[in-house]
Amino acid sequence: MSEPSMSLRLPHAPAINARALAGIGLLIAAVACFAVLDTTTKRVTAEVPLLMAIWARYFFQALITTAWVLPRQGLAVLQTRKLGMQLTRGVLLIVVTGLAFASLQVMPVGEFTAVVMTTPLLVTLLAARLLGEHVSVLRIVLVAGGFVGTAIIVRPSGDSMNWWLLLPLGLVIANAAFQLLTSKMTRTEATMTTQFYTSWVGTAVASIPLIWAWVPITDLHIWLGLLLMGVAGAAGHLLMIMAFERSPAATLMPYMYLQIGFAMLGGWLLFDHIPDHVSLIGIGLIAACGTAGGLLTLFEARLRKQ
Repeated sequence: MSEPSMSLRLPHAPAINARALAGIGLLIAAVACFAVLDTTTKRVTAEVPLLMAIWARYFFQALITTAWVLPRQGLAVLQTRKLGMQLTRGVLLIVVTGLAFASLQVMPVGEFTAVVMTTPLLVTLLAARLLGEHVSVLRIVLVAGGFVGTAIIVRPSGDSMNWWLLLPLGLVIANAAFQLLTSKMTRTEATMTTQFYTSWVGTAVASIPLIWAWVPITDLHIWLGLLLMGVAGAAGHLLMIMAFERSPAATLMPYMYLQIGFAMLGGWLLFDHIPDHVSLIGIGLIAACGTAGGLLTLFEARLRKQ
């Protein structure tokens, strides 16, 4: 096919750029919501049982998601070709959420978020290996750099080597499995259908232990915190879906790491915590490797189009 003339391309360029910028803006809003979720979770789980907080996060998110989806899609949102995968994804996300909430009880928000941000690096590496694709040496170096940054933050040596160090490690592994399954499901499943099932499967699973975990709550600010967790989680996921509908993943990925900055801001505002110099080195290394990985993906995608 011949190259389109300049007169045909120029009128469309502003629309494409505006759409990409809109996607970036939506993604930044999404990661800000996720930072609010994590910061609020750390505050709320200091006052209510962990299992109860997990239930509230999913219950309120499920209600908000349903209120958003049903008027637009009706019962058609229930149509799925992979019910087993939908159920598995919901359970996997519960595991991820439980490990995340437990990690937040023992880690500052900024450092926790930086560790979680190694997941895209691991997902990229695992996806390529599972699909039998070539993995460049540079990408392997970036993955290794991300995990070196994680080791700097948690500092697993001497007296600091405690069982809780397994929490962020397990979280990254479980989150990588969740992301890989999600990537596979996008080939056959509608995004909002997946979001709907995940929210309600999570609510159902989290409701089981409430018999033992429920405690009466009389303080309004705790209920508001639990509600904010659900709102922030639902808004974050919906905004991210809208972002990926407008911009390709390779374009958006470098901006994901702004969540670390939002999380550090939340940790400072609510807990008066600022990461020490050593932790900042680890956070910076993770952000640099993750951003470089996203830019590398964008560069490779452009090369394939040429």
